[in-house]
Amino acid sequence: QVQLVESGGGLVQAGGSLRLSCAASGSISNFNPVGWYRQVPGKQRELVAVITSSGSTNYADSVKGRFTISRDKDNAKNMIYLQMNSLKSEDTAVYYCHAHSRYTSWDYWGQGTQVTVSS
Repeated sequence: QVQLVESGGGLVQAGGSLRLSCAASGSISNFNPVGWYRQVPGKQRELVAVITSSGSTNYADSVKGRFTISRDKDNAKNMIYLQMNSLKSEDTAVYYCHAHSRYTSWDYWGQGTQVTVSS
């Protein structure tokens, strides 16, 4: 059973930074891609950033230049990160870690971590 556990969320002032972490119970080399999504009440979950096993990244237009996704280069720690800088009030949401199995095509989600940006 694959588990994804997020951490690092919290309350921050506008313009501040947070770093989200996602720990996978299995090797993240089994997943491609992995990424972060976010959701606010009443709205659909939206893509924030994804990264492939080759290191290619893709970001939502709203976070380009401010957020950076990364994964352990040697996959040893099975971690996925999201560095969030210059945070805005509109970044307030629950952030979810996501992993797509390259073998079964199943999608796995973490439980989510709340990020609140005060203006």
